[in-house]
Order: sequence, then C-alpha cells, then structure tokens
Amino acid sequence: MTDDSIRKRIEKLRTEVARHDELYHRRARPEISDLDYDRMKSELAKLEAAHPEFAAPDSPTARVGDDRTEGFATYRHRQPMLSLDNTYSEAELREFHGRLVKLLGREDFSYTVEPKIDGLAVSLTYENGRLVRAVTRGNGVEGDDVTVNARHVHGLLEKLGGRTWPEVVEIRGELYMTLEQFRRINRQREEEGLAQFANPRNLAAGSIKLLDPEEARSRRLEIVTYGLGFCEPAGAAGGTQSDFHSKLRQWGLPVTARFQTLRGIDAIWSEIQQLDKLRHEFAYGTDGAVVKLDSLALQLEAGFTSKAPRWAIAYKFEPERAETRLNAITIQVGRTGVLTPVAELEPVVLAGTTVSRATLHNKAEIARKDIRVGDWVEVEKAGEVIPAVIGVILKRRSPDCRPYRYPKKCPACGTDAVQNEGEVALRCPNPACPVQVRRRVQHYASRACVDIEGLGEAMVDTLVEKGWVNDIPDLYRLRREDLLTLGKSVGKSTDNLLAAIDASKRAELWRFIHGLGITHVGQAAAKDLATRFRGLRELAEARMEDFLGGKKESLIEGIGETMALAIVGHFAVARNRRVVEELLGLGISPEAPASRAATGGRFSGLTFVLTGTLPSLTREEATAMIEGAGGRASGSVSKKTSYVLAGEEAGSKLEKARTLGVPVIDEAEFRRLIAG
Repeated sequence: MTDDSIRKRIEKLRTEVARHDELYHRRARPEISDLDYDRMKSELAKLEAAHPEFAAPDSPTARVGDDRTEGFATYRHRQPMLSLDNTYSEAELREFHGRLVKLLGREDFSYTVEPKIDGLAVSLTYENGRLVRAVTRGNGVEGDDVTVNARHVHGLLEKLGGRTWPEVVEIRGELYMTLEQFRRINRQREEEGLAQFANPRNLAAGSIKLLDPEEARSRRLEIVTYGLGFCEPAGAAGGTQSDFHSKLRQWGLPVTARFQTLRGIDAIWSEIQQLDKLRHEFAYGTDGAVVKLDSLALQLEAGFTSKAPRWAIAYKFEPERAETRLNAITIQVGRTGVLTPVAELEPVVLAGTTVSRATLHNKAEIARKDIRVGDWVEVEKAGEVIPAVIGVILKRRSPDCRPYRYPKKCPACGTDAVQNEGEVALRCPNPACPVQVRRRVQHYASRACVDIEGLGEAMVDTLVEKGWVNDIPDLYRLRREDLLTLGKSVGKSTDNLLAAIDASKRAELWRFIHGLGITHVGQAAAKDLATRFRGLRELAEARMEDFLGGKKESLIEGIGETMALAIVGHFAVARNRRVVEELLGLGISPEAPASRAATGGRFSGLTFVLTGTLPSLTREEATAMIEGAGGRASGSVSKKTSYVLAGEEAGSKLEKARTLGVPVIDEAEFRRLIAG
C-alpha cells in the first residue's frame, strides 16, 4: 500500500469506528456484530501503530466510547472509569502476560479470572455504606447520573450490609437483563411495531436511560459488581482483587457466578476454556472472560493507557456463525396488526441447535442489508439468544436474485398497510383482519388471561373461519347448535367448552384487564390496576390524572407515564370501549380482587421466584397459592427474594439463587411451608 492509500484507509476506518461507537454506546442500536466491530478497530490500531505519521489525538482508538445522552445530568468519576483492551486470540493473551512480566520485572504474580458480563458498565458510589449515586461509564471521565432508575435495579442495595465500610467507595459493576425478560420485552415491542433489541445488552443499555423511571422499573434490570474505583481511606477494600471480591460478598452485593485466583498463563488459559463451556449456565449473558492482576499494588505499578488499564484484558469468545441459503421471506401478522418479516432458512446447526427461521425485524432492516430471497446469508445467534441474519455473502449471490419487494398490503386480509408516525413497522389497520382476531382471542382465552379450557389455537382458528367469532365478545354468543356441526361425537366437548366460557365470566378482574391486550400492560401491571380500579368500565373511563400526580409522579405502584398514556390511548379508540361494554352486557362479572398488599397470610412479606417444571403444579397454580397466602411472585431473583421454588430443568434463576445465597426449595417443601 502507498502512503496515500494507507492514510485514506486510516481515515475511512476512523469515520466508520466513530459511527459504530455512536450507534453502540449512545443509541444501543449496533448495526454490526461485536466481532466485526472489534476487527475493524483492531485494524485501525495496527495501522496507526505502524504509521505514527498519521496519528491523531482524537482517534477512536485513543479514547473510551462515550455513552452520555441528553436528558441526564453528568457526574465526574472520582477515578477514571476506563474500558478494557480485548482479544480473541490465545497468542495475544500470552503476549499480554509477557508485557506484564517485562514491565514489572517479575512473573510470580497471581491473576483473577471471571466471566465478562455482556451488559452496561455502571459505577456506584457509596458513602458510609449508603448509595448516593449511580453513574454510567460515559467517556471514562464523566458519565450520566442514572441514580433514579438504578434504584429499581434488582440486587442493588441502598445500604451495604456488614458493619464496616470505606468512607467513600466507587464500586464498578454491570447492569444486565435476564433472557426471560429480554424475550418478554421483545415480544411486546414486536406487537407494538417497534424495533426489537438485538440482544440483552442493548436492552439493558436502553432501559437504564429511560426518562420514565416507572417504565425503567418495569424492565427489571439486574446487576453484578466486580470492580474497584476510588476508595477512601485507601486500602479499606483490601489489598487484592480477591480481597475486594470477598468484601462485595460481605456487603451483600451480587458478584460474578465464578471467580478464580490463579498463577501462570497456562492456568489462566485453562480457566478461560472452562468458562467457555460453563457460560450458558449463568444468569447473565457472557461474551468472554476478564483477566486481572490480583495485587492492587501491582495494578498501580503497571498503570494505564489513555483508555484502558495495562493490568487487565478481556478475552472474548467468538460467536458461532453459519452460512445457509435464504429460501423465502414470510410476513407474520401480530395481534395488533404489525407485519413482521421472517427469514425462512435452509436448516443449519448453530450453537448446538437447528436453526431454520430468523427474524428480519422490519422493512428498513431488509433494505439496509439488501437481503434477497435466494441469497446465501451468514447467521449468528445474537447475544447467544436469537438467530439473526448478520449479512449477505455477496460473492455467492446469484444473478437471478432480485431486491425484495416488501408487501404493501396485509397478507391475511388484503388491507393496505400503514406506517404510523414514530414507528418503524408496517401495520394492518383492519381490526377485523382474521389473523388479528385469532391472535386477540387466543390471548384473551389463554391461561395467562381468563383461562378458557378447550379454546386452543385450532378451535379459535375454526371459530374465526366459520365467522362465528369476529371479536372477543362473540365467545359469549356461541350457540351449542352451531358447535355441534363441527363433527360427530362432539357433544361432550361442546358442553365442556361452553361451560368453560361461562365460568370465565367470573374470572379475576386482572385477568380481564390483561386479556384486553392493552399495550405495555402485562400480568403484573394488570394486577396493579385491579387493586385501584374496581371494574372494567371504571378503568375504561380513567384519565391521566387518575394515574399521575401534578409532577407526573405515579399514583399507582408500577404504572408510570408511558403505561398511563397507553391505557388512556387504548380506551380512546371506540372499538376498544365497545368491547368492554359488550362484555359487561353479556354478563361478565369480574371477581373482586384481593389486595396484593394484604397482610396476615402465611407468606405475608415473602417473595417467591419460580423456575423449571414442578411435579404436579403449573406455574399459574403455584403463583395463585403464593398470592392467596399473602406472598408475591416475582420474575427475577435478587437478594430480596425469600425463596426460589425450583422444578426440573431449572435454568439460570437457580444458578443466580445459589450465587446470592437465596434459599432454594422444591414443591414438597413449598407445600410444607404453605401448610404450616
């Protein structure tokens, strides 16, 4: 390469890296994978090192990515909060060790190794054991003050446990989101026509920056702590990284699920390989391992570059990718009419599972990546969670491949699709669209709502196809003589179905509220609403002042401004008000809710988390037993969790419970507790 071509390549890379820094850190909307970004930045760093004549003080390789955003006050870290150098190579990991040996003039030092959490870095300041501030990394010198939202994070303590603490200490940690919550929120966004998050890290980053604290609370973020910033008096947190890890546990803060102190680079490499095998068992997403000098004194001696400590490195696991052919793009119609494109793939094994479908998110994503039917594409499990089409393998593109034409009409009913202001998705605006009707009725009749036994997907499809059900109230107008025409020997099943439909009229109020399909309103929010509004009509007639006070403070626990706007907006639509009136006219008589704050029950003041499959109880049955005894069922494990009720194939919640020291019980012990 000539000097001119090298200079142009460096300038192009700087522009691209800066653009992707903005997308990743400020917007939490990366367009390329971490691996591709790291390779791009590594190429830039190597070119700059080989050609110092083209160096620039503002190069993205010389600074920490900046996550500061508008709407938040900034706060200066007492000690800079730098990022970590990273590598995907065993050879570069060994070079890191060699540099430290040369720099420190010795090689008899210990390292710590722990999982690298794929989340958002945050610094917590405690003064005399009390939380006073939570700040994002920002530009390494100052970050956004997110204290209000951080106070809702599970596992984050307002006051440290134990008896002694430093006068002031900055504790570095990582905010993350569990896979369960990630899937829940992405399903909700898909229904609302909003762009889905690519992985839990992006969702955690976006959640902590929400300007609505109640909405941030509903995202249910978690935290793991691991690092030390400023500390006064010096040495109060111990003399090694291992000492500090022990302090964090003593103070009651959640720490990494695995933490090893080892000597020698061979032992370090062996532990990293072990972490690669174990990482799927952790409660949080991990994309690598962090290696640090254990001695805090040696850390100071080794020092820092402008953007990272010399005494630590992150080894990142390469994501598993596969190449396959895109056979077709199908359009799914959601309950609220959102048209979602799905890639139909030639089946391929990826991360131990066979992948044949992947989301394409929306029309804009297909156009940006120029994805065409018949293309060979590269597929990756984004964040090891959901299959994603990373891009097209252009060298394998057939001349016959043509740009994809996104449908202008709903594939289910032929109605012209619309794109609402502020949304990225196209939507079918026809509430009578048969697919939307089926989805609405299936949701309403599901176990999570009014629980009509016998009204499964196939039966709902039949009822809509026959024209007997065009909206939710029509369920209560079904006639026995019509149902009997569906086949021979259906008398008993027909009577059972009609009895189940009739019984649903007396379901708990929150089940009806959840069944209406109001944007943002899940089971927990529906239960919160049911304690405030004693009937469906009262909720339908509610105004914003019934939810928010003069300074927009929430008047109902769990219901913030975003959710309040969604509720009021839902009932501003004439069809939605008509559904409520028709249901009431057909004899719906919701069961009066018991106060969720009731005291005196055997489980009063206790919080349970359920995971896995129980021998004889469904999750809904166990939850009802907990709430009936005055307890609370939560979706995530924290230090405040009283018990984790675990069954077969328990997942990451069980691992987290063990990490935090939360008691784990089985169904037999649960029954003994509730029986007294």
